[in-house]
Amino acid sequence: MSLAITEADLTLTGPAQAKMSDLFQQVDDSVQGVRVFATAGGCSGVSFGMTFTDVINEDDGVLTFDGFKVVVDDGTLEYLRGVEIDFVDQGDGNATFIFNNLPQMGGGCGSCGSSSGGGCS
Repeated sequence: MSLAITEADLTLTGPAQAKMSDLFQQVDDSVQGVRVFATAGGCSGVSFGMTFTDVINEDDGVLTFDGFKVVVDDGTLEYLRGVEIDFVDQGDGNATFIFNNLPQMGGGCGSCGSSSGGGCS
């Protein structure tokens, strides 16, 4: 059984909820939710992304909305606590989901040793 995520853990703005609901009307019925994941990002620290998933694991956290579910694994949830996902559409074809309130996790220029290779300026 998956774990419930609360709005204290992760929130979606109204525009993000509307876009997710719209996207879920366009996908196959086998899609169970949208998985939010974290990947190591070198100098920039942790990067976040989202993808559709057809599997919800026992140890996943789930935040349920009308028409869709947001799924987060245990490890990623630690990085996401307090984060707000928003959807911004500037009207010029440049629309994207953004993650607000990301915690500072160290990293930055000089922390990974690659700044001498032109990675940081």
